[in-house]
Amino acid sequence: MARQPTPTGSDDRASSRHVGALARLWPFMRPYRGQLALAILALVLTASVSLVLPLAVRRVVDNFGMEEVGLLDKYFAAAICIAALLALGTGLRYALVTRLGERVVADIRMAVFGRVIGMSPAFYERTMTGEVLSRITTDTTLIQSVIGSSVSIALRNALIFSGGLVLMLFTSAKLTGLVLLIVPLVVVPILTLGRHLRKLSRENQDWIAASSGNASEALLSVQTVQAFTHEALSRAAFDRVTEESFNSAKRRITTRALMTVIVIFLVFSGVVGVLWIGAHDVRDGAMTTGALVQFVIFSVMVAGAVAALSEIWGELQRAAGATERLVELLSVEDAVQDPASPAALPPVVRGDIAFENVHFRYPSRPAVAALDGIDLTIRAGETVALVGPSGAGKSTIIQMILRFYDPESGRVTLDGIDLAALERGAFRRSVALVPQDPVIFAASARDNIRFGRPDASDAEVEAAAQAAAADSFIAALPEGYDSQLGERGVMLSGGQKQRIAIARAILRNAPVLLLDEATSALDAESERLVQTAVERVAEGRTTIIVAHRLATVKKADRIVVMENGRIVAEGSHDALVAQDGLYARLARLQFTDGIAAE
Repeated sequence: MARQPTPTGSDDRASSRHVGALARLWPFMRPYRGQLALAILALVLTASVSLVLPLAVRRVVDNFGMEEVGLLDKYFAAAICIAALLALGTGLRYALVTRLGERVVADIRMAVFGRVIGMSPAFYERTMTGEVLSRITTDTTLIQSVIGSSVSIALRNALIFSGGLVLMLFTSAKLTGLVLLIVPLVVVPILTLGRHLRKLSRENQDWIAASSGNASEALLSVQTVQAFTHEALSRAAFDRVTEESFNSAKRRITTRALMTVIVIFLVFSGVVGVLWIGAHDVRDGAMTTGALVQFVIFSVMVAGAVAALSEIWGELQRAAGATERLVELLSVEDAVQDPASPAALPPVVRGDIAFENVHFRYPSRPAVAALDGIDLTIRAGETVALVGPSGAGKSTIIQMILRFYDPESGRVTLDGIDLAALERGAFRRSVALVPQDPVIFAASARDNIRFGRPDASDAEVEAAAQAAAADSFIAALPEGYDSQLGERGVMLSGGQKQRIAIARAILRNAPVLLLDEATSALDAESERLVQTAVERVAEGRTTIIVAHRLATVKKADRIVVMENGRIVAEGSHDALVAQDGLYARLARLQFTDGIAAE
């Protein structure tokens, strides 16, 4: 828990921080243009109907007591019809825009997840998983609120504002001119405070993401946190970040509240002043009472529209910040790219692998060479073991074969074809991996093994489990192969997780098998069973074994000894022991001191 999260929205972010960023949502809305057009039509209908009401009120006020009773009744009947149209249009608008918002946000979430699930590990060295999850959930929820509500309300109020202003002009040009004098007083605080509000909105979202990242990291490592009695420190770290998020939200809320107070006060004070002048005009006979009432209603509608727009402006700014963050994920360049025109693998992959003068440094550790001029050829069907001290570069070899990273120089080939010239998904289907830290999904034992080959039958799944010495403990679970293993395999021991991972690799039946410390968590009996299974499965396949325990690699066709990112020796077990080098020292430590016979 040494890494402390920090807000990611700072100077390294894109400089675009305005509501125009919402235009980037258009590609997601384009497929639903018809639904959007209907929503806009309903919106225009409701705004137009709202603007008709004051005209009817003027007729009633100016002619009250002068018209026939039947005509007066018609005025009120017309008002009921207008109200019905207003209700129908509002309901239709709500249904259309809310559904559109849900649909667009679902598409955005799928697009973002589809993007990040294919990103190379270098991306996750720079970005916390919790932050990505925050963008997919919190940021998209903001966007849903805006598309499904705020934008339509903003457009409706904009129509009422513009339409009301025009009708005010026809009602009384003099009073309208006085109203327009107030506009600059309203616009200035909106623009001034609005810029500050955008910055605070973005900062608030970044702190929320940092809080989510902190919680995700702690909860995913909860056993380690508890084992080291780190609960109090973890709580303190989370509390600090959450408090910063709250403080950021307070600053945003205060700024927005201040802007709302200023705008509403200026608008309504101006309206009152204008009406005071209008009242004098009525007394002097310059305008009718109905015209003044009509002007009052339009003024209130316009003022209400301005107040609503200032309120919604903050929501639009927050959504613009959220949009920028999501677009960043969709547009981020991956360090590892598929070629525009990938080469084709042969119909049958043999499994020849070659490293040609490969140099590589991890992006997070640029000062340390993980691989320093590696030349290594592995023939199809050969079993090669990689041994050496921690940090020698053994697991990096595995990473390069899967093309999780690209070499800084040199190349890695499969059947003579540079991996960089191949589509990653195409050649990875020819590789089965058992990682050092086996990944168990929150699914059944059967589904976890079937992850290796989704189209495998139940019989094939169970055969793979038997080959990996996993059948006995799976059968002992409450529901056997259908037992849920819990998040990250919480129900299983370390050795059981590893056997599930081995069964998954066996089921994949790929020509290249990668075993990264695959037996490190097994007891002696299970290791013997799995070793026998691996030897059987490795026949006819290119197998690369990374191991610290030399007892697991003695039968390999060739042992490659690595140190500090270089190959320092290779050969059989007996030949390497006879050379009295690094391998011989490791062998003496393990066999002579009895470490291997634990």
